Amino acid sequence: MPENTVTIPLAPMELDDVADAFAYIRALQARDIDAACAVADHTGPELHRLLLEIAARVFIPVTAVDDCDGEPCAHSFLAAALGRLLLELLCDGECLASAPGVAETIIRFTDNILTDEHGDVADVLRQLEAAGMKQAMEAHPTTA
Repeated sequence: MPENTVTIPLAPMELDDVADAFAYIRALQARDIDAACAVADHTGPELHRLLLEIAARVFIPVTAVDDCDGEPCAHSFLAAALGRLLLELLCDGECLASAPGVAETIIRFTDNILTDEHGDVADVLRQLEAAGMKQAMEAHPTTA
């Protein structure tokens, strides 16, 4: 069985990076193309990297499942492999490699996997953003 490497914690992102990436994702989710374009123009070519970092933070924890009496099992390795595959597709896939493709994939994953039936995708995205902001603030405290 392959080694389960998804339990390695991801380094926290910068606060502004989390805010920019989620501003873009939420704008696309709301179909506000003008706002999404404004964020993309402001962020520049870094937007793609930021979205991939957010995707890793959304997909990896969900797919890293170890629920077989506390021991890794076939299901946990399969879920981990699925998470890594999804990230590889986002990084290398021709259609998914653009910022809109990555953001739409995060939105669809959130809708299909993280949102309860008839749940609010925008609300779950806000919760994910808040978690990312909290982690960034803890890792990069500002001096007053």
